[in-house]
Amino acid sequence: MAESASLWLIAGLGNPGPKYEKSRHNVGFMVLDALAEAERASWRSERTNALGAKINSRNGATCQLLKPLTFMNLSGQAVGEAARFYHIDPSHIVVVHDEMDLPLGQLRLKMGGGAAGHNGIKSIISHIGADFYRLRVGIGKAPGVGADFVLGDFNSHELPIFNEVKIAAMQALEALIIDGLAKAQNRFHSLDLSINK
Repeated sequence: MAESASLWLIAGLGNPGPKYEKSRHNVGFMVLDALAEAERASWRSERTNALGAKINSRNGATCQLLKPLTFMNLSGQAVGEAARFYHIDPSHIVVVHDEMDLPLGQLRLKMGGGAAGHNGIKSIISHIGADFYRLRVGIGKAPGVGADFVLGDFNSHELPIFNEVKIAAMQALEALIIDGLAKAQNRFHSLDLSINK
């Protein structure tokens, strides 16, 4: 799927600022922060109203990481501008985001589809269309869930699980870029890091 000279855009979704830094809605930012740290990449301001960092995958593909500085509902502005600036087709874009319909400890990879009520994804679709990859990071949901849950921080039971999820998410991104969607799905869709926690 990915050639050695290919360029990918990996966007993590979240809200900027210390208030939201560790919230469940910011798992996209947190996964990309962990990835940049692991690769010793530095974040810098982009002209696309975002923070960017550049890393390389094991097959030589260049991955432009992106954290939009718009709020979640306007994520598509930064992703769309970055896609145009770097001349990256939606088929080489991966968006990492929280998913309430998945339990914490699970990941899902997909290509295309609707927004499923996620305003960040809805915004991106409005700017680049729906044909991009998504890495959905489960955060679960509580009865009568609302914005307070999504914008709240992981609790003391959840945090150790999410710390393992971040590692798995980084591995899933690399598997997608190197091995393609089907193989990455086969490897990571059976994963459940909440077991025995």
